[in-house]
Order: sequence, then structure tokens, then C-alpha cells
Amino acid sequence: MKGIKRFFRRLITAPIITGIGYLLAIMPRMIGRPTFELLEKKKLFAHRGLYDNKSDAPENSMKAFKKAVDNGYGIELDVQLTKDKKVVVFHDFDLKRMCFVDKKVSDMTYAELSKLTLLDTDCRIPLFEDVLDQVAGKVPLIVEYKLPTFSTEVCEIVDEMLMYYNGYYCIESFHPMAVLWYRKNRPEVVRGVLASDYAATGDDEGNNKILMSMSKNLLFNFIIKPDFIAYDTRYFTNLSRQICKKLFMAPSVAFTIKSQAELDKRSEDYDIFIFEGFVPE
Repeated sequence: MKGIKRFFRRLITAPIITGIGYLLAIMPRMIGRPTFELLEKKKLFAHRGLYDNKSDAPENSMKAFKKAVDNGYGIELDVQLTKDKKVVVFHDFDLKRMCFVDKKVSDMTYAELSKLTLLDTDCRIPLFEDVLDQVAGKVPLIVEYKLPTFSTEVCEIVDEMLMYYNGYYCIESFHPMAVLWYRKNRPEVVRGVLASDYAATGDDEGNNKILMSMSKNLLFNFIIKPDFIAYDTRYFTNLSRQICKKLFMAPSVAFTIKSQAELDKRSEDYDIFIFEGFVPE
């Protein structure tokens, strides 16, 4: 009889312990979370600038950033390092899609990159410092760190630039090491984690499936303690994302909204919206 009671006690206790462990694992920063007020007031952020890759203002170009500023939108942009440690604003790790060159950004110096143009335009890959000078605090920035490896050198270099920037910004990354760097070194800066369903998008190919699953379900949160969750809108029903928003009250950022209809449809599911391909009403 005692054995049966012990069995049922364990049967009941195990799910409770598992549930508590799961909640602790996905819990974002709860104590000392910096103010998010300015970011929440500017709810619309132009993805890689207010760009159109079929126009003369392609993504992550100075023209696209100027258009975003002129229209009063916040800006989301990507930063990474060149071979000679210059910070450039560019999304992909390689240059094939945007510059028709089969090389990686990290394998080229800025002098070499500056000779390339973005698609069929006269725009070139900008230096981050030039973008900061142009935006000049007129609109807030979401700075996404692109880490091709586990090295956080780009965080150190970019953060030194941002410390002297007279404007509002926050940082985000898919790579937990970038968010962890900010937790350890610059806890006063608003930080966010990016996530998606990598298996569904095919982005887990060649990557560790366990790590991708942990990232998808925000299971690195207990280490990196993000302030906000930026989640692929195609998978807005993800349980971890919903718990972070509804239970832990972490601001939820949508990426990437691609139409006014989608923006209207997801208005209750997210707090802040990164958009592309249309001009919101």
C-alpha cells in the first residue's frame, strides 16, 4: 500500500517539478529591468530601414535609413565585423544575395567592401558610425548583433560606439552569447532575444538540433535574462513566447510584419512591430 502511495505521489510531483523548472528556464529578467518606455512609444520599426530592394533604397542602406527617419519610423538594423574589425551594417554573413560576390563579410576588409554596391544601385555597405551620425537620435534603434561564431568581439566594439551615441537604442540577437555579453557587461542597456521555429523555416540545417530547439523555446533565458522577446510572427502561438508576454509581462516584438492586414491581425499578440514591404497606415 505504501508503495502505491509513493508511486502516485511521484506521479503527481514529477509534472509539477518539471513545470516549475520550465518556467524558471524561460523567465526573462524580472528584477532591475530597465525602462522600455521610449521603445514602446515608437511601436513601428522599419526592418533594415524603410527599404525596397527593387528601388534605389535597398536594405541596410543609408537611403533606406534616411527614408525611415523622414517618415518617423524607428529602425532595426544589423551589425557585424569586417576582416579589419570595422563595424558594417549588413544582414547576411555572405555577400552573394546583396552584392553578387561569393565571399563572406568577415573575410574582406572595409576598403574591399566599399568597392561593392548593393544590388543594382549606387548604394554601398555603410559603416555603423556613419549610420549613427545620420540618424543622430531622431528615432530609436534596434541594433541586431550578427555573430558568425561564439566570439563576442563585435559586442565590445559596437558597444564602445553606442556609449557615446546621443540617442535611444536597444540591442537584440539570435545568438545567446551576444545577449549574455550585455547581461554581464552592460546590464543597464535594454536587451532582447530573437527566436523562431528553425525546423519549420529550414534554418536548423547544419546546426545542432538540440540547441536550435532550446532557442526556439527560449530555454536560454535563464542564462541570458532578456528584457524583451522578439519572435517570428509566423509562429506567434509558441507557448514560451506567450508565457513570457502574458505571465512575465516581457514586451513582445514582432518580426517581420509584411502587410497592413498582418499588422492589424497581430495587434493584440505583440507590443512592438518590425515591418517591411509596405508603409503602415
